[in-house]
Amino acid sequence: MAFDPQREDYQRLGLRFANSLSTASPTEATRAFASFGRRFARDRDSLPQSDADRAFGLVAAAAKNIDYELPFATDEEAEQIIARGHALLDEAISLDAQCYDALRMKAAAEHPSFESFYTFLFDQSDEVRRTCEERRDKAAAACEGDERAQLAASIAMRPYVRWVATQAEQALICGRNKEALRWAHIALETDSRDTGDVRFTAALTYAKLEDEQGLDALTMASKTHPHTRPSNDAWTQIARMAIAYKRYDLTEAAQLFDQLARTYPHAAESFVRQLELPDGVFARLAVRPYSEDELVLALSEATVLLQEGRDPDGRGALGSWVANQAAARLPQSVLAMLAAEAEARAQDAGTNGADQGGMS
Repeated sequence: MAFDPQREDYQRLGLRFANSLSTASPTEATRAFASFGRRFARDRDSLPQSDADRAFGLVAAAAKNIDYELPFATDEEAEQIIARGHALLDEAISLDAQCYDALRMKAAAEHPSFESFYTFLFDQSDEVRRTCEERRDKAAAACEGDERAQLAASIAMRPYVRWVATQAEQALICGRNKEALRWAHIALETDSRDTGDVRFTAALTYAKLEDEQGLDALTMASKTHPHTRPSNDAWTQIARMAIAYKRYDLTEAAQLFDQLARTYPHAAESFVRQLELPDGVFARLAVRPYSEDELVLALSEATVLLQEGRDPDGRGALGSWVANQAAARLPQSVLAMLAAEAEARAQDAGTNGADQGGMS
């Protein structure tokens, strides 16, 4: 369900292309649409579009660079990718001063702390909402037919949904749990389809608050919507396990761990590794549901739960407990492999740190 910038770019131009054919005959429209996909892939600039559409195309390209290429790049490649991504965002803003995705993505790099970034988002959120609502009404009015009007309205509001979804995530990281819930629910009210899976952030927040009733209400509300996945996603299951652990019900917590391990492949290995990934700058990364990648992403976002409290291993109380639960379910050969991986990562991190110190 997560926002896919490339797909959204295709939808935006496809909608504008369809509107441009409103006076064409059915035969002419069919012939024109037959070439749309090829033109989008090979000659995007030949398609009808506004400056706002061009700006979003640049945002989509920047998101591909920063969110999906940068995490796997070498140090030399990373510098080039970051420079290219920022240049694309600057160009997007020059085309559309109210390109809020680009403004938000740039601000994420420019603000030195989670708290200052959250304050920036908070201060601008009302303006973002007003502008997106104005664009929504204008875009819907320009469309023929309810289906096109609904899609146009949805696309126009997505920058605001991403804005407040990011506010919810930043509030959670900053320990502003009630504010995180407020922004998450605003995003859910604005986009009832929950295209960005904001309920995952809400689930982790309910666990931080140890509010099992709130988590139950969230999952019940999700069940009533036909476009929403079942509530057996990793975020919700981790949240339930964390709540059980916090109330010292280790038997239920262990049962919930086993349930999660049955849902996701290689779950035990992921819980031993507990890798932290950089957050998606455009939006939560789009990964395949129930894949190992999704579990790794959920665990990374659940660091706010896993690293609570102190423990001898420096992982946090829950983080150490789930790592031990996972290790008890793995053969010694796999544990040895994971230990070697961890040592290699530590050595690599030490080398990179020394290199950076020498350059500064």
